[in-house]
Amino acid sequence: MESRTNGADISTHDKEILKQIFSTGLPCADDIDSEEVEDAPVEDNEQIRAAKELEVQGVKAAEAGNIDAAIDLFQQAVSTAPEWPSAYNNRAQALRLKGDIEGAKADLDKALELSQGSGNVACQAFTQRGLILKREGNDEGAKQDFEKAANLGSAFAKQLLAAMNPYAALCNQMLCDVMHKLRSGQEEAEV
Repeated sequence: MESRTNGADISTHDKEILKQIFSTGLPCADDIDSEEVEDAPVEDNEQIRAAKELEVQGVKAAEAGNIDAAIDLFQQAVSTAPEWPSAYNNRAQALRLKGDIEGAKADLDKALELSQGSGNVACQAFTQRGLILKREGNDEGAKQDFEKAANLGSAFAKQLLAAMNPYAALCNQMLCDVMHKLRSGQEEAEV
């Protein structure tokens, strides 16, 4: 089932990915070990509360497939609280989905600057920027970002690092082959 939004097709799979991304900012909902990741204390003021509400609305718009509205709401959040890193991180995700990779990278860089490279937002931003760099073929840059995210508690980044390790990939392939042979042997024995 696909819906048409702003000239772009959003499939059910894409919607699920959106939900996962915007529910915590990461591809996997339970990705960050919250005991390991501590956010820097942030002054909770009227602007930040307003920005958070705009972000919630932006997430809902993105989940509904309206990426343009989401970007607009995240832009309002950035304008309302320009020192709030989460707004940049969320806008980056929407920009990436829209195809504005350079805009997404700029927002991720700003989120990392404002978060000082620590806490949940930085963990999410390092992971997302690493995914962009990997897609662009910059494996070394991606690896550095995944390592930073992994050090901040991202299980997803740890998985990506393991997948990028050629020895781990070879071991994984060998294990898959062994499991396949075992299953085939069990199926033959059951017949």
